[in-house]
Amino acid sequence: MDRAILLLSAVCVTVSSQPITDSQRLFSIAVSRVQHLHLLAQRLFSDFESSLQTEEQRQLNKIFLQDFCNSDYIISPIDKHETQRSSVLKLLSISFRLVESWEFPSRSLSGGSALRNQISPKLSELKTGILLLLRTNLDAPEIFTDTSALQLAPYGNYYQSLGSEESLRRTYELLACFKKDMHKVETYLTVAKCRLSPEANCTL
Repeated sequence: MDRAILLLSAVCVTVSSQPITDSQRLFSIAVSRVQHLHLLAQRLFSDFESSLQTEEQRQLNKIFLQDFCNSDYIISPIDKHETQRSSVLKLLSISFRLVESWEFPSRSLSGGSALRNQISPKLSELKTGILLLLRTNLDAPEIFTDTSALQLAPYGNYYQSLGSEESLRRTYELLACFKKDMHKVETYLTVAKCRLSPEANCTL
């Protein structure tokens, strides 16, 4: 078992005796995890874009701006002001749903195997960490009584046999959406972590 997961578990055991200190430690690990995932997502997307012709990039970017991600069905803050007004529990709940929604689609992300193979296990580790943070909140059990019900369906017909142009578009969308969602989770967890420090300025 990964050392980070063992550390998260050990911290969770003692959370009742030192809630603030242990929560900060859990948040630090979770934020570090999602920052790494966001970096991986950026590299995968950048590598894919660099393999395209200029006109292909322009057309795909135009299409994506008019399209939406599968995870957009997860209700989340519409701007930074709403994010800052959201409770820690709400930010954790949304982050959990976003991470879980990628557990299956992440296996089909395009890119170098060295990068791609890191994503699924790191998503699983991040999900475990967020769940531990949720369990430190007394209201969390009421919201997460059945986490399996939160998982979204895979990305539509992405897995069907497609023509070359359609396949290119779907690959672009999947990588762009993954990068977008990891940025969201990084923002939400960072703001939630900041809330544990009353004197900190959590302005985005």
